[in-house]
Amino acid sequence: MSQQGRALAAELGLRRRDDGLAVVFTSDLRRAVETAEIAFRDGGIPIVPDPRLRECDYGVLNGGPVAEVAARRSQHLRTPWPGGQSYQDVVERTREFLRDLVVRWDGTRVLLVAHSANRWSLEHLLNGVPLEELVDAPFEWRPGWTFHVPTSFR
Repeated sequence: MSQQGRALAAELGLRRRDDGLAVVFTSDLRRAVETAEIAFRDGGIPIVPDPRLRECDYGVLNGGPVAEVAARRSQHLRTPWPGGQSYQDVVERTREFLRDLVVRWDGTRVLLVAHSANRWSLEHLLNGVPLEELVDAPFEWRPGWTFHVPTSFR
């Protein structure tokens, strides 16, 4: 993780530590776990890695040039990346995570530390935004996104 990434993680902890969070769920990929640890390690909030919050598996392009991946995103909405997954696969993992979240953590405030494909999945599942629009939209970093998961989520 870069120095800037560590600074942003520390800022996340300062910004959200007193928000009444019951738990922080994180992708089990190292950079996401490290972000959560920097932000919340001293806050008494449990940090729970979950593999369902992993980034899309880009197969042979994992770790490849971002521009090359970005140029091909719309081709992999439902067709897996060579040796990897499709964005629909990530949506289904995220759906499964949200179903469990409603059962086990309904009525509580939680925080997720995940990746772009997970954010797109949340926008798609909870706000009805088509994946086609999400994967090709320009990325604009911001300090967080808020989503509400209805008790009736299925």
